Amino acid sequence: MSYISVIGAGSWGTTLACLLSEKGFDVTLWVHEKDLAEEINNIRTNSTYLPDIVLPDDLKVTHDIEEAIKKARFVLNAVPTQYTRSVFKEGIPYLQKQTIIISVSKGIERGTLLTVSSILKELSAHPVAVLSGPSFAKEVIKKLPAAVTLAAEDKNIGFILQEVFNLNNFRVYTHDDVLGVEIGGALKNVMAIASGISDSLLLGNNARASLITRGIAEMTRLGIAMGAKEKTFSGLSGIGDLVLTCTSPLSRNYTVGIKLGQGIKLQEILSQTQSVAEGVETSESAYELSKKYNVEMPIIEQVYSVIYKNKDPFLAVKDLMERSLKSEF
Repeated sequence: MSYISVIGAGSWGTTLACLLSEKGFDVTLWVHEKDLAEEINNIRTNSTYLPDIVLPDDLKVTHDIEEAIKKARFVLNAVPTQYTRSVFKEGIPYLQKQTIIISVSKGIERGTLLTVSSILKELSAHPVAVLSGPSFAKEVIKKLPAAVTLAAEDKNIGFILQEVFNLNNFRVYTHDDVLGVEIGGALKNVMAIASGISDSLLLGNNARASLITRGIAEMTRLGIAMGAKEKTFSGLSGIGDLVLTCTSPLSRNYTVGIKLGQGIKLQEILSQTQSVAEGVETSESAYELSKKYNVEMPIIEQVYSVIYKNKDPFLAVKDLMERSLKSEF
């Protein structure tokens, strides 16, 4: 079976590495933290990001990026968005010519305002696909049912990767709108922070439902302005992932929102976990994209203001509700 390299041993990268290894692929997991790599190799656990799960014996683990990448037919990027550029700048020289990169990271790079596939395409000429959708690692690793989208510009690559990733309890659909899938995956994290704030303030189910609905409207507006397809946002990588992350404490971004609503300072929140909440930094990038493309995104703007301008969450809600009246569509 093909050699697969998974770059990044967070909860999602580790989960996918385990599933692909169990499927019979020759998988190597690259781990940034040397002590964590030793833990996985020695006792087959990832206590930092995926506690209480025993990893397959066949799963190889390394701290050496060259060793991880040099034989790979498929390279899976599970590195947080803001670190993808630096990690792959080091790793890409070791790629084989025929290697395909698949990204599962969900964010927008600060400064450049690039999606992850765009970062990777800047660094190399290798084809880049994107896997996204409603898929909490803690449920997928337990083989609970999930469905996701695999977006690739080349349909043949999409069909190949669909077969690679599809499992009995992990259904993979193909799509050709890479940009739209990435925008949905990135912006839903910001909306999840808003949802957490709303629930923390005890604003009720009506408020959360309204926030999710208007959130998908904002995501779609920006996506269309950037060249994505409108229908993408009604799919798994859009409304599907948005509903998931806006309604569950398993979502890191929703949890950040809960704590912000409780008045806890952002730095204190981020210091309490090693897992990355992509929506924090993406909120700034999304706000800047809304200005760049002249797209009205009031929820994104308020989340940005709460995180980066220390705006009181109650005032953010008040400003959202008191905006000028308009037609829904």
